[in-house]
Amino acid sequence: MVVTLSKDYFVESIKKIAEMIEKERNYLTKLDSDIGDGDHGINLSIGFREVTKRLSELNENTEDISSFLKKVGMTLLGKVGGASGPLYGSFFMKMGTDVKGKEVVTFEEFIKMIDNGVAAVEMRGKAQVGDKTMIDSLRPGADYLKESDPNGRELELFKEFIEVLKQGAKNTDPLIAKKGRSLRLGERAIGHRDPGAESSYLIFKAFYESFQDSDEKNRSKNGESMR
Repeated sequence: MVVTLSKDYFVESIKKIAEMIEKERNYLTKLDSDIGDGDHGINLSIGFREVTKRLSELNENTEDISSFLKKVGMTLLGKVGGASGPLYGSFFMKMGTDVKGKEVVTFEEFIKMIDNGVAAVEMRGKAQVGDKTMIDSLRPGADYLKESDPNGRELELFKEFIEVLKQGAKNTDPLIAKKGRSLRLGERAIGHRDPGAESSYLIFKAFYESFQDSDEKNRSKNGESMR
């Protein structure tokens, strides 16, 4: 069975992301307070509250996945302060570039969408793995997906992808920052997790949970046993 993702999947994922951000707002802000401006969770909360407020409008006024993600990205870009707005805004906008006109995408296309989004963050932030940024989570995750065969094991692969992201975020703990405000701390940044790497992991965890819900509904509808 070919696994496909509709625009509704992306709408539901954005809802889950917004809920997660509210739940983890103080945690992400605390991470950022340790090595940055202390506004990461606050800024993401402001941005996704605006997205949530406009979600029905964004959904109704967009015909395809690409235009929906572009408008989500533009909303974040215009509403979120600090580095989070440009980075996550660019991510969502670029994520939909190759699927213009499509209301449904395959899992293989979804993998490419993720890689495009990560590439946009790399270009915008001029960061690479080891710099103690969100790329330490995103790039290993995107590469893991690209190097894997999803055929018949999409849910399992998605779960493995989340674990790679989680480990990538953990891997920032012992690093000295080479980008952003934490750069000024030098060795004092060692032992602290990068908030962007952690929020990247949590955002895709919400994508995974939405995918899991969709998979269960489809299997129940088709009379199949749950994985």
